[in-house]
This record gives sequence, structure tokens and C-alpha cells, in this order.
Amino acid sequence: MPGKSRASRVENPNRRIMAQRKSPAADKAPSQRQLRVGELIRHALADMLTRGEVHDPVLETTLVTIPEVRMTADLRLATVYVMPLGGKNVEAVIEAFTRNKKFLRGEVARHVNLKFAPDIRFLPDERFGEAERIEKLLRTAAVRRDLERDPDES
Repeated sequence: MPGKSRASRVENPNRRIMAQRKSPAADKAPSQRQLRVGELIRHALADMLTRGEVHDPVLETTLVTIPEVRMTADLRLATVYVMPLGGKNVEAVIEAFTRNKKFLRGEVARHVNLKFAPDIRFLPDERFGEAERIEKLLRTAAVRRDLERDPDES
């Protein structure tokens, strides 16, 4: 609008909102393809651990659970959540997986048919600790008192 001054221009009200919004991928739930590829990678890793194909002293002596693998939208990065049975030695298990990342990525590429082998990162699964925290909270006296209160007393 060459002839109008800056003050007389009408701004698009949605423009400001769009600038403040997070990236669209942050708000979206994972696609069906992301979920499927994540499950395929999870199964491939679990099978390798079950068969003892990963030759690391920590992983050979520890039972590890892989509850979830999250994929990025472009399927280039797989975040593998791991938890040793009993929740002990979490850091040692994460370090063992990180040491064997190159081998695991190659094996995943052979087991899962993708155009690109995703980069893999390993993080501890915090859901078990969060569930325990909620259980403790539900057992507190204040919550028990509120649950035992008669609904007609309001």
C-alpha cells in the first residue's frame, strides 16, 4: 500500500497470533505413520536385546524395557525411551545404549524398511516415576478425606 501511511494501515488481527504460536508440529499429535514406524523400531530394538545381539556388559546383565519410541515428523530422529527393570542403573543403561548407537542404527535400518535410517537418541522413561508420584498423592490424607466426603454435603 504505497499511498497510505503506516498509521492508517489496518493490521491483520491473526498476524500477531500466528507470530506468537509455537511450531505446528508441537501442537499436533503424532501421525499414523510416525506411530507405526516408532512401533517397528521399538520391536526391532526389543528383538535385538532379547536375542542378545548387543554385546555390551551393561545391556547383557540388565533387563531393559523399551515402552515407547517417538519419531519426528520427517522420520529422521527416533527418541527411544528406556527403563531398566526395577529402575536401577538408569544412567549406566543410557550410556550403554549411546555407546552402541551406531550398531543399533545399522541394525534398525536393516530391519525397518525406510528411505533413511533415523538417528537414534536414548532417554530414560519417566512415566513409571510419574505414576508412583500420583499414587502417593492419591494416598495422602487430604485426598482420602475428599474422596470419603459425601457428595450431598456440598
